[in-house]
Formats: sequence, C-alpha cells, structure tokens
Amino acid sequence: MTKDVIALTPKMPDLRTLLAGLYAGGPDLGVNTLADGAVIQLCTPGGRPLVSVEAPILVQVPGETTRLLGTGPGVPDSPVWWTEARASTAVAEGGRLAGSFAGRLATVLGGTVWPPEAASTDVVPLTTDISAVPVPATSAPAVDVLTAKAAVVIQDRPLVTMTSWLSDALRGATTDDRALQIVTPPTTRLTLPTRTALLGHPNRWVIQDPDHGFYDGLSGAVLHWKGGTFTPIRDQNGKASVAKAFTASPDTGERQLILSLRTLHPADKDLILGRALETAWQHLTGTPPAGWSTAEPVNLPWSTRQLTDLARGRAPQPTWLIAVGHPDRPTIATVRITRTPAGVEEDITLTLGYGKDETTPLDAIEPLAESLTTQHGLTSMLTSLRSACRDLTILPRFEAPPIPISFTLGSQSVQDIGLDQALHPPLNLSPTQVGPLTEPALHYPLGHGTDPRAWNTLQQLTQHLKQVS
Repeated sequence: MTKDVIALTPKMPDLRTLLAGLYAGGPDLGVNTLADGAVIQLCTPGGRPLVSVEAPILVQVPGETTRLLGTGPGVPDSPVWWTEARASTAVAEGGRLAGSFAGRLATVLGGTVWPPEAASTDVVPLTTDISAVPVPATSAPAVDVLTAKAAVVIQDRPLVTMTSWLSDALRGATTDDRALQIVTPPTTRLTLPTRTALLGHPNRWVIQDPDHGFYDGLSGAVLHWKGGTFTPIRDQNGKASVAKAFTASPDTGERQLILSLRTLHPADKDLILGRALETAWQHLTGTPPAGWSTAEPVNLPWSTRQLTDLARGRAPQPTWLIAVGHPDRPTIATVRITRTPAGVEEDITLTLGYGKDETTPLDAIEPLAESLTTQHGLTSMLTSLRSACRDLTILPRFEAPPIPISFTLGSQSVQDIGLDQALHPPLNLSPTQVGPLTEPALHYPLGHGTDPRAWNTLQQLTQHLKQVS
C-alpha cells in the first residue's frame, strides 16, 4: 500500500524548501529523479525509493481543493500550491517520512498538510532492515503490485482521483496490455474521471471489505486473486455472484444529467477546440467551465486556446482532458480529442449534479442541440438522467443506469442516412428539425428520464437509423 500526503502552500516550494523537506530522513538517505525531473524520490543508501514527490502544481480553479479533499480543517481554497508525496508502507518509516516531508514544506511556507494528522517535522531515521523487505517489481510510484496481467494500486483515500500518478499508471498498464486495478476500502468513493478510466476492460475497482472479502465496486462481482489478477469467482455455469454488500443506494432525490456528445471539425490551422463544451456548459449552467487539466486536481483556468495548443502539439496521438465547473453547480466533463481521416473529433461526456429540490434544465436541451448543430459540428448527442449523488462522486453501490431523455443526430449524419428515413422511424416519435433548413439535424425526444422503457425506444431508433435507405 502507498500513503498519500499533500502539502498545500501559498507559495511555490523552491529547491531549498524541497531539499529541507527531503532531509526528513536525515543525511543517510539519497535522492533520485524520474520523468525528466518531474518526480523526486527519497531513497535508501542502496537506491530503493521510500517517498516519491511530484513537482508542485498551482491549483487556480475555485473549489477544486475542497472538491477533492473535503471541507475539513486545513483545506484552503485556491489559489494554492499542491505538492503530493507518495510513500510505500512496505517500509514502516515510509508514511512518517512523507508526513515529515509535507510538514516541513508547510512549516516553512506557511501552509497546511492533508491529511492533517500526517503532518510532522521530525527527522525519521530509517531503522527497518531493508534487506528483509521484498524489492517491488515496479518503479512506477503509483503501482504497488505488478504482475504479468495487472498493475495494482492500493489506495486508502476517501476519494480516489485521476491524479497524474494514476494517469501514468493507467497509460503504462495499457501500453503493456495489463489491467489497472485499484484496491480500496468500502468507504472510498471515485471521481467521475477515475470511474471513466476504469470502465475499459479489464480495468477494475476492487473493494476490500473486512466482512465481505473482495468485490468489484462497479458491478458487485465477488472477486479473488488468481493468476496475478483480481478476477470474478464463477460457479460451474460460469456465472459470477454478487456481493451482499453491493446494494442499491437509498433514493435521496439527487440526480445527474448526462450529455454524451460528439463533434467533428475540419483539421485546419484556425480550429479552436473546446467551444462545443463551453457552449453546452453556458446553456446549462449560465457560466463557462471554471478550469481544465489532463489530471486531477484540475489546476488551469478555462482556456480553449491553451487546450487546443496542447491537443495540436500531441497530434496525431489523442488527448484526454478534464474540465470542471464552479463550486455552486457540480459539473464535470471528460473530453477525448482524436485526429481522424475525417478531421478532428471531440468525444465529450458532460455531467451535472442536482439536489432533490433543484430543477434539471431539460427545456434547454433542444436549443442546445440547435446551437451545437449550427456552430460546432455536432455529430450526435445522447442526453440522459440518473439517480446518483449531486456531488458527482461514485459509491461502491449498485446504481441504476441512466434513462435516455433525447437523442440528436447531426446534419451530416442525417444526410448520410437520408432525411426521409431519419424523419420517419417506425415508432411513436416526432423528431424536431434543428439547424439549417437545407441541412437539418434531427432531435428525437425520448421521455423525461423516468421511464426505463426509453432504452427500448432508443434501441429501435438506432437500429432504424443504421438501415440503408
């Protein structure tokens, strides 16, 4: 297991301050660097890493520290410098070393430490017999166990976020054809970006429950460790059982509005990405996104120009990023930008949280569909509603799938299918034409997000639209 400790400071930790922090283990420990200097490691005299420290980042997005760390004592709002340390608990002194490192930074710079109980400024001498501790099979700071089939990350945070540590672990596991498996206690939640990353097979959220053993936090399947990976226990018919602890969350009246949309743009030098997301955000919340980043915490103020420059610099490789909203309206989006033969595609999932007494802006969906069609190259958009936490975190509990509200087919897709066929599905549906009269998009109302039978309607509609006219 690794222990995460974060120093939150009003000033950037300079080299002298970082060195003072790294002196937490006394003069006998050494220092190493990874990722072109982006990660500093406190090591044993033999070179074994004890604490890995990521380069400080300036979190400039309002509400981001409290979104990820809670509103407890010692959690300041932005702007704040975030310096995260990870220590392996395979060595007894590891967690104390990380706490002393962070405590020294906070003391020198007038900041705080999360979690607060980890903070100290004590020198922590290494007394463990390192020769008796197995050498880890991986040098990746986020990975605790590495096998031929899986990269296992063991976390004991209340909220597991898609940090750059975890993003690097996911990228490495994918490259090596391994599963990323995150092991947590049953009290842990995931952020939406982390959940999105784990949806790809064979990645898995593993709950280690003292009363119920191991089970999958997203499906409930009972798991065991076999062949170097967590895998479902199956009966003689090949069926996996569901853990007793994996029950439905009580209905609190909280909901999440989800928009899954795709845009396509010509790949020209004047293209600015992110404007479709910005338009959707503005329509549904009245404000643009507050910030964006490629990992959590989301640290950069919203800028379509900067994210376009990043995507252009990474092309032809895809770019994945996160955007968040202002604290009064929980809103988060993940965006995947891909260069294809047809142009530049944006795959966007935008999720907004609403409380029991808050009204979801369903009336804004059709005008938004028209705006995205006429201005931002909309290919398709599926809007749905689900019963889930307003704060957009994911519990290891059963969640009913979202229920479709509407489906929008972009102008080019309508042309490809044929307007007459797209206008006349064999259902009790009356699509609305949106966008240019000569090249309209079609908006299909499917319900109000309360009747699960809308999934059957959507399935029949998509089957009809796939048919050649």
